[in-house]
Amino acid sequence: MSTLENRPNTALLVIDVQKGVVEGNYERDSVVANVGSLVDKARQEGVPVVWVQHSDEQLARGSDRWRIVPELTPGDAEPLVEKNYGDSFEDTTLETVLSGLGVGRLVVVGAQTDVCIRSTLHGAFVRGYDAALVSDAHTTEDQTAWGAPPPGQVIAHTNLYWTYQRAPGRTAGSVKTKDVDFGGTS
Repeated sequence: MSTLENRPNTALLVIDVQKGVVEGNYERDSVVANVGSLVDKARQEGVPVVWVQHSDEQLARGSDRWRIVPELTPGDAEPLVEKNYGDSFEDTTLETVLSGLGVGRLVVVGAQTDVCIRSTLHGAFVRGYDAALVSDAHTTEDQTAWGAPPPGQVIAHTNLYWTYQRAPGRTAGSVKTKDVDFGGTS
């Protein structure tokens, strides 16, 4: 139901599952395993997997911390979009990549829940994409020292509010890894 014309396809969008981003994050290992199972499922079903990789002062391009976690390996033919802002669409090639693949629906996984995941979900939605958040395949770090709720609550709250996002001609929602359907809506 995307508002983007001639864009019937779905893609798995893997955001910032990098060593320095997810190191020490809430339920890191189970989230990475869930992301890995979705990457495998998408590949088996012929669904495009699009990787997003962040860099900034703390995450220098080319450094070990910048690299995708060792449990996951982007395929040679799978697009990799580099970014410098929270929203994966902002000043990147993501829109061009998705347009070229005929993608109007995104299934979103990765990190950080309260920054890049939320920014990208909203960025996709306002651009006309359908956007499903995989509720048990995103994570964040503990920022309680700066007044944020504990990571489990940040994740639960994000899952809750994304479940109820609505807009004309677009769908949103959250879905568990085991219930992801790349062929339909969430």
